[in-house]
Amino acid sequence: MKKLFTFLFLTISLFVQSQNEQLAQNYFDRGEFEKAVISYEELLKNQPNNFNFFQKAVECYQQLQQFEKAEKALQERFNKYKQSNILVEIGYNYQLQKNQSEATKYYNQAIDKIKKNPADSFGIGFLFDKKGLTDYAILAYQTAMDLDPKINFNYQVALLYGQKGDTETMIEKLLNESFNNPQNMLIIIQNQLSRYMSEDATASFNDALRKALLVRIQKNQDIFWNEYLSWFYVQQKEYGKAFIQEKAIYKRDPESFSNIINLGQLAIEENDDEAATEILGFVLENTNDLDLQIQSHSYLMEMKIEKAQPKDYAAINQELDNLIKQFGVSPFTLSLLKLKAHFATFNLKDAETGKVILKNILEMPLNRQQIAEMKMELGDILLFEEKFNQALIYYSQIENESNNNPIGQEASLKTAKTSYYKADFKWAEHQLKVLKSASTQLIANDALDLYLLISDNTVEDSTQVALKKFSRADFLVFQDKKEDALVAFQQILKEHKGDAIEPVTLLRIGKIYEKKNEYNLALSNYQQIIDNHKECIYIDEALFFSAEIYNQMGDFEKAKPLYEQIILNKADSIYFVEAQKKYRKIRGDKDI
Repeated sequence: MKKLFTFLFLTISLFVQSQNEQLAQNYFDRGEFEKAVISYEELLKNQPNNFNFFQKAVECYQQLQQFEKAEKALQERFNKYKQSNILVEIGYNYQLQKNQSEATKYYNQAIDKIKKNPADSFGIGFLFDKKGLTDYAILAYQTAMDLDPKINFNYQVALLYGQKGDTETMIEKLLNESFNNPQNMLIIIQNQLSRYMSEDATASFNDALRKALLVRIQKNQDIFWNEYLSWFYVQQKEYGKAFIQEKAIYKRDPESFSNIINLGQLAIEENDDEAATEILGFVLENTNDLDLQIQSHSYLMEMKIEKAQPKDYAAINQELDNLIKQFGVSPFTLSLLKLKAHFATFNLKDAETGKVILKNILEMPLNRQQIAEMKMELGDILLFEEKFNQALIYYSQIENESNNNPIGQEASLKTAKTSYYKADFKWAEHQLKVLKSASTQLIANDALDLYLLISDNTVEDSTQVALKKFSRADFLVFQDKKEDALVAFQQILKEHKGDAIEPVTLLRIGKIYEKKNEYNLALSNYQQIIDNHKECIYIDEALFFSAEIYNQMGDFEKAKPLYEQIILNKADSIYFVEAQKKYRKIRGDKDI
């Protein structure tokens, strides 16, 4: 019983302590420093050694301009605990009173402490940085490194130079640290550089980084710098330039094509067909590895199919048959066989051939991932045939067997889309709510888009008449029946003019015209969104898709203001960063 009472007492005490701490922090965050300081003084009575409570109390004194009280508390703590970083606090207290000479005296005493014990630099340097005393923070870290080679603050010092606006020194130091400590720091530094590259308001940072890398390549023959410059160009989505570096690496180390294949994949994903074709062509010319050859041919065929018009289908079908004949039917040629099944179904409208190919594949010895991919494709074909329940069986099998990994989440999204195509919007919404927080960003974005489409068009029209027509038209898009889908969407425009469904219908029509290479008609539909639906959630897409068409056509003067509208008005758009890059390039910023 005594132990129980002791346990209950401690539990209650901890709870009360936590509540008091939260209350003090809330007062502090709201700027109610008179109340906050009382709370922190009470907390310090119970925990006099708690430095966080002490520091908050001192900050309250300073906010209330009770500088003498702050100094007294700081001096007492320094005399008692001899913590070197307190010297920085005392100096800063003088600086707040505009007594710079006294502040400097204490800052220099803190630096002297580092000279006697370099380990003190961790606390002192951090506090200088926190107080915005950048030069002193650099001095603290550099002093420690000069005295003890085991201490490494190169990364911190580099970022401090960046805070000062000296980006060239920051770049130099970050690149040096990358080279000297690649295992521990390379990825961290590249992530940091990537943030600067995307957040910089001009191209000056990117240009400085590119030049610094080029200088290192010229001075040092280590392929580390070729890899770094390739990484840089990938961040800029300059895949052709990245490929130049990858070729240079390959000439010196011709054992591996993995980076080149990955680069080709990235180029495909970003629709840089020219770079992708060149990259994959290089692989086919320089490797005898059958897996790489099959993989490269598969990517090239996917690109051809994506851009193909009906008049091209016969030639593509023959080319696929020739490749399958060349490399054989086996688990090694899955990518080609799956592509053939998809092409037969969605382009040639021959679903039976597609199903036969996939069912034969599933008889082969496959791993779990391969089985899931083939079942997914088979589910898609059954969905194409409007065999909704059979398709759902395959998607559900993948979900149940994939433990919420990316392919499992993709199957979940397809399950939701199947419900949507069937006009079972309530169930689709239920599934999409979960998928909005999927770990795969692309799936999360797609789920959110579809969720908003359903919810937005249910509020205005509780009977969901327009939405039912729209989901049917969307299903025709899924079946790659472009002409039928176009007629269905245009009918929606006629029958539901001015309704909430109008802007997204215009967007769908624009995308169909783009796929048909009828760019002026696509632009016309996007322009209607821009002119008549400025407040809708699809405005950034209309702006970006229009800008991309003009960019592709070489009409940069028309593309430029469209990118600019996204930059100025749509900072939360997923197209914001890409619009910035395209805008800078058109504007004539330095080559990045």
